[in-house]
Amino acid sequence: MIRAAVLTALLAAVPLAHAAPDLATFSERSGFEQTGRYDEVVKLCAAFQQAWPKQVKCVQYGVTPEGRPMLALVVNGSGALTPQAAKKQGLPVTLIQGGIHAGEIDGKDAGFLALRELLEGRVGKGALDKQVLVFVPVFNVDGHERFAKWNRPNQRGPLEMGWRTTAQNFNLNRDYVKGDAPEMQAMLALINAWDPLVQVDLHVTDGAKFQHDVSIQAEPVNSGDAEFRKAGLALRSGIIAYISKQGSSPQSYYMSFLKTDDPSSGFSDMVYEPRFSTGYFQLRNRISVLVETHSWKDYPTRVRITRNTVLSILQQVAQHGRQWQQEAAAADQRARQLAGQPVALSYKTTERSHMVDFNGYAYTRTQSDVSGAVMIHYDETKPQVWRVPLRDEVVPDVQATAPGAGYIVPAAFAQLVGDKLKLHGIAYRVLDKARDRAEVETYRADQVSFAKTSFESHQRLSLQGSWKNEARAIAKGSLFVPIAQPKARLVMAILEPQAPDSLLQWGFFNNAYERKEYMEAYVAEDVAREQMAADPALAAEFKRKVETDEAFAKNPRARLEFFAHRHASWDERLDLYPVMRTNTVL
Repeated sequence: MIRAAVLTALLAAVPLAHAAPDLATFSERSGFEQTGRYDEVVKLCAAFQQAWPKQVKCVQYGVTPEGRPMLALVVNGSGALTPQAAKKQGLPVTLIQGGIHAGEIDGKDAGFLALRELLEGRVGKGALDKQVLVFVPVFNVDGHERFAKWNRPNQRGPLEMGWRTTAQNFNLNRDYVKGDAPEMQAMLALINAWDPLVQVDLHVTDGAKFQHDVSIQAEPVNSGDAEFRKAGLALRSGIIAYISKQGSSPQSYYMSFLKTDDPSSGFSDMVYEPRFSTGYFQLRNRISVLVETHSWKDYPTRVRITRNTVLSILQQVAQHGRQWQQEAAAADQRARQLAGQPVALSYKTTERSHMVDFNGYAYTRTQSDVSGAVMIHYDETKPQVWRVPLRDEVVPDVQATAPGAGYIVPAAFAQLVGDKLKLHGIAYRVLDKARDRAEVETYRADQVSFAKTSFESHQRLSLQGSWKNEARAIAKGSLFVPIAQPKARLVMAILEPQAPDSLLQWGFFNNAYERKEYMEAYVAEDVAREQMAADPALAAEFKRKVETDEAFAKNPRARLEFFAHRHASWDERLDLYPVMRTNTVL
């Protein structure tokens, strides 16, 4: 296994190489029937730098839990190979990421192929002069080395491939916000350093059999800053037009049926939650492109399509990147002014649909004597046009009003939350003095529901409640997170309790919703009588509830809890979200 310490030696040892065969991948030499192991990535990273030392730099941006180097190739025609140089020259940065799901490895082999052709001047002349390319051949490195046949049973080729998740069994494309995996922490540091204008995530679909060969999705198109969506749509449209001319038949939505194995149910466009790459970058006012080649196309076909897509993106960024940079900067400025405005935390697709022609295959749906369910069988020898509904009207779902000034994180949670904010490059300040009384908004839950099973190592939590004005003490060492910053939407995605990938919904604050202290029943009996004797109105309220609420009347514990809630011993922090909002800059 190639380990991180070996990288420097490899860079020094690889001979100068310009001939294409020296830089061809194992996949290319196999006719794209196979893909290489990660030691090839390490060697090629060094070899590309040796071949083009003024245009390419091989960098290590992290180390995996199993000790492998996480590598990226930084490429620019004029030698701007550091974040500082890129910023000084005003160059847009394009981050192309392969192998986040390591069995879906088209991006690694296609990326190396496209990069070699660009550097040799055979395609896209000048494209690398007008941007910095940061190419990560394999994001999920340890998963890549869990190498075997049939790791992707719903996919045609390569002969062997890696595994979907990391060595710690994290799905990295569910980790962008919570940042649990060491690999994701390294990636977020890379993102913060380079601040890519465009991020490209290269995947392969799961799902049905049909003729279309790739889907191209992008955000912001339906989400994020309204004005900046024009740039996202322009890039997506440009990719689709380019690869269509190369013989592809792309769609702009993920080609998964509304009802599993029922083509007649049609398709639905959507906005992904920010746990996914395509839902994350719009919160930073940047563009993300999700490329999903179709798993039932063979590997040579998928690599060709991915290569064409990569070339299209790089050429478009070269042509329009400066303009899109200006539009991203304007979106940053608008984000600084979100205070008091409604902000979408999630999106939904409406029931509105229209019929589309979709190129599929003839199929049958019959009762299975194995599963007992309806079984679908596709006949790939018989192309067929399906007339199916497409739901593509996407609108905001859960919304919240941005706080007037920002969020307050109590000192007890400052390290937990502060570490997550640092991962994303979010600005905050540690308060150097206590406030005995501060007018804030607090969120108390009326209903709390814990997930029954673990998801990505967390027990998720959902709740219902509302923000209310309240005066509370603020301890020294608490955090103030201003809303007036370019990543304001990302701040809200992390700290608003109703946001689908907030720290709360990922279970980081579950303790706040667990009762820790109880009153014995015999004590509560005496407390109830004392309270009713002291407060006739309370006694009358209790009597009415017993007479009008049958379930309450038959529940001894609920009857005693009626009084325990009103006793001085009741934990007033129970069901209180630890994070507060403020309209005053602290």
